[in-house]
Order: sequence, then structure tokens, then C-alpha cells
Amino acid sequence: MSETPADQCGRDLRRLDPDRWLTALFAPDASRPGLFALYAFNAEIARARESVSQPMIGQIRLQWWREAWEGIAAGKPRQHPVVLALHEHCRDLDQSVVMALIDARERDMEDACFADLAALTDYARATSVPLMKLALQQLNAQANGAVVDAAGTAYALTGILRAAPHLLAQQRVLLPLDLLAAQGLTPEAAYQIEAGTALRPVFTQIATEAEIQLNRARQQKIVRAALPALLPATLAGLALKALRRNNHDPVAAETAITPLKRQMALLWASLRGRF
Repeated sequence: MSETPADQCGRDLRRLDPDRWLTALFAPDASRPGLFALYAFNAEIARARESVSQPMIGQIRLQWWREAWEGIAAGKPRQHPVVLALHEHCRDLDQSVVMALIDARERDMEDACFADLAALTDYARATSVPLMKLALQQLNAQANGAVVDAAGTAYALTGILRAAPHLLAQQRVLLPLDLLAAQGLTPEAAYQIEAGTALRPVFTQIATEAEIQLNRARQQKIVRAALPALLPATLAGLALKALRRNNHDPVAAETAITPLKRQMALLWASLRGRF
């Protein structure tokens, strides 16, 4: 049997965003192709800045996706595997939420640091919460808005910490200026050193905010149908625990989380009905 666009999305997603690929496996069979398509689309816009040589080209890519969604809504999808999968499985999703998610990625085209932790948290919220809302729509499930907001923000903040060494290697410092300054660091100095001791107080404060958000999300009950959309928060909890155990060294923390640990954490969350 030939590979469908959704199958291709799933295959590519496993490479580009293994966390969300893994969480999608816990969704009902009927919803899984749509989640693969949705998360593959998110992977495309999330790497728009990284995969181009100039920010302007990244802007063009984001506009391409806006127009692609307009084509989906009009029943005229572009001949692209992710677009075709979205048209087949996700064309009824809220377009305003989709556009908000794309708009949030405009910030990626700037290399400037965030002014403070509040600004970084706002960015995390904007690039993650709409995606969780869309995943819930795809699952035909509902969850308390405060839970979705906190869970999505926690996952994104944790993701920023996990990506920090990679970004620093590219001389991209998106860490809050005020937290850097408190450690006597400029953005230029931050990427000239290893993402280690000097930056760990900065990482610690970001992780603390992520933990606050995660604990807030976990305070309320959710319906089991909503769980697959919220499962990324389980992986955020796993990463935050590893960061604490490794003195907030993101490289050591990431190494400590094996694929089996991720799978077992998600399985346990699924059995409990709690993320």
C-alpha cells in the first residue's frame, strides 16, 4: 500500500519532533493522522528561521504557510505532503488559532534577546498554547483554558532550555537580557562560553518559571479525551526533573533522559489519565 500524506507526516515528524510524534501515538487511531499532520505543520514553521540563511526568507516561508491554509479553507490545497494531509484531516480547525500560531513565529526572525523572563514566557505561550488548542480540536476534546495555557507554556519554556546549547552554538542568544545582566553577561559573552556554569543561574530561573506553570496546570482535573493533546507537559516534567538532578546543565539533563524513560513516562500518564 502506498504511503499517504499523513503517513509521510508521521515519518518526518518522528525525526523533526520526536516528542510530539510520541505523544500522538497515545491518541485514538482516528485522530492520529490529523495530529501527525498538525504537528508536522508546526515543525515546518518552528524551523523556518533555522533552515534559511536570511530572516527575510523565513518571513516568506511563514507567508507561504498562511496562503497554504487559505487554500485549504478554499478546498484548493497546494501539492505539498503536509498541506495535503492537513486538507484531508484538519481543514475544519479554527483558522484564527492557526494564524496566531504562524504569527507567533515572526519573533523567530529576530536574533535579539528577550528583555526579561516575562517576555520570554509570553513568547513560549504564543508558540505552544495555540498548538495545544488545535490538537484538542483535532481530538474533539475540551480542556480548561487555564490548564492549556499553563501546560503549553511549561512545555515551551522547557523546550527553550533544552534547545539553548544548540542555539548558543549558532550564536543565537534568546535568553532574557535582565537574567544575563544579573550574572554579568552580555549576549555576546553568552555564546562565547560553554552553556555551563555561568549560565546555570539563568537556566535555573527559567526552569523555575516552567515548574510554576506545570504545577498550575496539574492542579485541575482533565477529561481523558483531552490527555493526548496535553501529554507534552508530561515530557516537560521529565525534563525539568532531569535539569534539577543535573544542576541545570541542559546537555547533561538531555543525555539523562533515554527514549525508554520518555515512553514509560507517557505510558504511566496515559494509564493514570493525568499528565
